[in-house]
Amino acid sequence: MANKEALRELQGRLAERLAAARTQQRGISWLAVECGARGFLFPLREAGEIFPFAPVVPVPHTHRWFLGVANLRGHLHGVVDLAAFLGVKTTETGRDQARLVGFNQTLDINCALLVDRLAGLRSETQLTAEADDEGARPAFVGKRYRDANGRAWQELNLAELAANEAFLRILG
Repeated sequence: MANKEALRELQGRLAERLAAARTQQRGISWLAVECGARGFLFPLREAGEIFPFAPVVPVPHTHRWFLGVANLRGHLHGVVDLAAFLGVKTTETGRDQARLVGFNQTLDINCALLVDRLAGLRSETQLTAEADDEGARPAFVGKRYRDANGRAWQELNLAELAANEAFLRILG
C-alpha cells in the first residue's frame, strides 16, 4: 500500500513539474559559429547535428556557394558554404576546424551549412542586444548582439533560411 502512495506522490510531483515547464518562459540559447571572420548565432531549437567536414560531391550548374552533396550518416545532404552564401567569405580557410551544421529535422530540409569553426554555446545572459538599424535585410537575419569581450554576433534564423527562395534556388 505504501508503494502505491509513493508512486502516486511521485506522479503528482512529475505532473506539477511538467505543467510548470510548459508555462515557464525558457531562455534563448544559440550555437555560436564563425564564418568568414564573422560570428553567427544559430538558435539551438533549429540547429541539428554537427558533423566533421566530409567529402562533398560537386553538383554541376549550381551556384558557387552550393558545394555539392555529402553522405552524412547514410543520408544525402546538400552542403552550403554559409560564408559564400552570405557574401562574407574572405579567403579560403583550412578545413581542419571546419564543421557541417545540419538543420533540425523538424525543418524538413536535408542540408548542412559549412562553417569555419564552432565557437560554443551562448545564452541570452551572455549577450547584449544591439539597437536595430532598421535597414532592409532578409527575413532570416535576426538581431545583432555583443558579448562581454565586445565581439559582434549576428543571429541567423535557420527556419527562415530554409524557406528563403534564394537559398533554395541552388541552380546557377
